[in-house]
Amino acid sequence: MLDTLQTVLIAIATFSIVVAVHEYGHFWVARRSGVKVLRFSVGFGRPLIRWRGRDEVEYVIAILPLGGYVRMADEREDNVADEDLPRAYNRQPVARRMAIAAAGPAANFLLAVVVLWMLFLRGEVGIVPLIDQVSAGSLADRAGLVSGQEILSIDDNPTPTLAALNFALLERLGDSGTLRLSASFPESEGVQRSEVSIKRWLAGEEQPNLLSALGITIQVPPVLPLVGALTEGSAAVAAGFQVGDLILQADGQTMPLWMDWVEYVRDRPEEPIDVLVQRHGATQLLRVVPGERVIDNQRFGSVGMTVSLPDMPEAQQRRFERGPLTALWASIQRTGDLIGFTFKSMGRMLQGLISPANLSGPIAIAQVAASTAEAGWVAWLGFVALLSVSLGALNLLPIPVLDGGHLMFYSFEALLGKPLPERVQMAGVQIGLVLVMSIMVFALYNDLSKL
Repeated sequence: MLDTLQTVLIAIATFSIVVAVHEYGHFWVARRSGVKVLRFSVGFGRPLIRWRGRDEVEYVIAILPLGGYVRMADEREDNVADEDLPRAYNRQPVARRMAIAAAGPAANFLLAVVVLWMLFLRGEVGIVPLIDQVSAGSLADRAGLVSGQEILSIDDNPTPTLAALNFALLERLGDSGTLRLSASFPESEGVQRSEVSIKRWLAGEEQPNLLSALGITIQVPPVLPLVGALTEGSAAVAAGFQVGDLILQADGQTMPLWMDWVEYVRDRPEEPIDVLVQRHGATQLLRVVPGERVIDNQRFGSVGMTVSLPDMPEAQQRRFERGPLTALWASIQRTGDLIGFTFKSMGRMLQGLISPANLSGPIAIAQVAASTAEAGWVAWLGFVALLSVSLGALNLLPIPVLDGGHLMFYSFEALLGKPLPERVQMAGVQIGLVLVMSIMVFALYNDLSKL
């Protein structure tokens, strides 16, 4: 219960920050454009907290933390006093209205730049993408990659870290054509460049494993079956497991690695398992009965524990130290890459090249927000930047009711010299509402199906 409450509170705080920044973008530009702002709200529905500022704007925190809005004086929505007519939103030049509409997404992108700049200033650490093993017949094998090499680039995009490698591979999700790779051995000046053909690579795959699909594993320390955390009320807690326990055997079978233990448990839902653990230098025998989880009509066992990950050797880490200007430029580039990737992914999803099951809703966002917060403020800030980019990009889609829909209407107005007919705009808004609600319902369904 406490874990759930903590997850919800962290999710609300995280999403509210990103939404507040988005709405402040609209608010800031509207005020400086001379438009009268009536209300600034974070959340929808019944106000929980409200106050009126010296600027005569009503500030609201509402009960449903799923968005927000800035309400401006507008003759289309309400009566506007004669003295406020020059400050009404609908009477502003089209260029000014476009600037106000675009300011929300722009504020989200600026938030991502600032957050990433802060993270880059403190230094960035990543895992060096050294190949451990290459699967026979895989893309990597056909490209001639071998164990011990470091992957230097994918499609001429440098991959100095494992995260950069994964991002470069994500860019090719669902693609057909040629995948270009370069690699070399450490301390060697020679670079091996190769190409391999792909066709609809991982198209439609749910939760694709990019490295496995490429056919490689990365050199990392072995992950031992060391208990890192326990879920409250889980089978592991009931069995007496403690954080720090090293699992030695299950039903007499040796468990050398964490995945050996995971697979053993997954295959035994609701079956008792006798587990030998090492605790404080002594051994102890525990009995656990895994709970049952059903995924795609298949039964899996789960005991409710996570692993304690080993420390990465210094030789397998790559550190980046940046000055203020270098960090700023890197944050701008990274934000631009994320924006481009977001739009590209949405396009590929519409083409059926990326599975719509990868579309996440509020539950998945809440879970990721909570898990990154538990991992530390650095991981949480990285998620805030990513969420902010996603929110800004989604709002630029040319769907009426979103900022992108308003920009689309204003673009037609600028071209035609007059607004689109009211009935056309109202029809567009109704279609937009149906589209947005359908996407939200589908994303929520995806979240629930994965629980």
